[in-house]
Amino acid sequence: MFLPIGDTPNPSGTPYVTYLLIGVNVAVFLLIALPLSGARPDLADPLLNEYLRVVGARSSQAARILFEQLSAYDLFVFRHGFRPGSLSWSTLFTAMFLHGGWLHLLGNMLFLYIFGDNVEHRLGRFRFLLAYLGMGVTSTLFFAFFVPGSQVPLVGASGAISGVLGCYYLWFPRNHVKTFVFLFPLLVNTFLIPARLVLGFYLLVDNLLPFLIDAGGNGGVAHGAHIGGFIAGLALAWGLDRAPERRWRRGREVGFETADDPGKGVRQAVLSDNLVLADTLYRRIGDRRERTRLASATWLDLGEFYLAHRRFDQALGLFRRFIAERPADAGLDRAYLGAGKALIHQPRCITSAYHYFLAALDLARTPELAEEARLHLRAIERMGGEGSGGRRERC
Repeated sequence: MFLPIGDTPNPSGTPYVTYLLIGVNVAVFLLIALPLSGARPDLADPLLNEYLRVVGARSSQAARILFEQLSAYDLFVFRHGFRPGSLSWSTLFTAMFLHGGWLHLLGNMLFLYIFGDNVEHRLGRFRFLLAYLGMGVTSTLFFAFFVPGSQVPLVGASGAISGVLGCYYLWFPRNHVKTFVFLFPLLVNTFLIPARLVLGFYLLVDNLLPFLIDAGGNGGVAHGAHIGGFIAGLALAWGLDRAPERRWRRGREVGFETADDPGKGVRQAVLSDNLVLADTLYRRIGDRRERTRLASATWLDLGEFYLAHRRFDQALGLFRRFIAERPADAGLDRAYLGAGKALIHQPRCITSAYHYFLAALDLARTPELAEEARLHLRAIERMGGEGSGGRRERC
């Protein structure tokens, strides 16, 4: 069993929309799915006869047997799930918040929790919500294209979440996924696996191959919706990446570059995902005295922003400067961790990275940061220890 349980690096701040979507999905399941799953359907409901006909009740005896196994939630899903053969625009959205059971819900919410925060940070809250809903609709329509006459309702957030994974795949190629591997008794451990390997496995092995084998979608899993969502996420990320000048102009229009407080300007640029402007504003902060005006959280956020955009040299310089100039700061553990993550992407700097991760572990103020440092240390040790094989490192 291979189970993703987290990812690294993560952006600072709280991913409110990601948590909101998780909360809505869980609330719908607890307040609607669970109560209705234990209730009997209403015999007077006009949709009942259509449901029995669709599921194949050809005689009164067959209808009675099916009815005895039917719950009110089955009928609710039949009404509010998306059925390609009975197109309803409202169900394109309601279907995204319905799930078929605990495992279905928990699997989807785990993936949204792991990958949603990075994409939300990159897009911004409102745009992330719009993108999530839009990719969910696109994935459903992609699925419907292959089974246009189907009356089997499609439910679940996995299409929209697959869109989030598509964005993540393109935008965060150097991230790693914390994966719990359970191959008892041979191997039980947690590994850091490159995100693109994990997401590529999800797309090809978990979805594309089953989709080609079961083109009719009769296996109970809407692989077509997952593939459609992933493609929609790739397309969205690719399209947004082709408009850097527009993002730069937008930053200028709101006046970030003239902010009296340089820290405020840098933070706004980071939140707006404007790498060019954030870098420009930071470079305008001249000497050490001016840098004292920069809040520690903003400084560290910018370093992690550099990491997310694979600007490892800039990130390393920023974190090292933070360590040198603020040796007693409460955020020193983040700085050491960030410097270590920047160094593992530098040639022949594994030993230096190892010692930065050790320092981060010693100074860790949260269990999450300590665990991330341990994961990196174990990954380095699995690569052959902390040494550099006799090579002299210049890091």
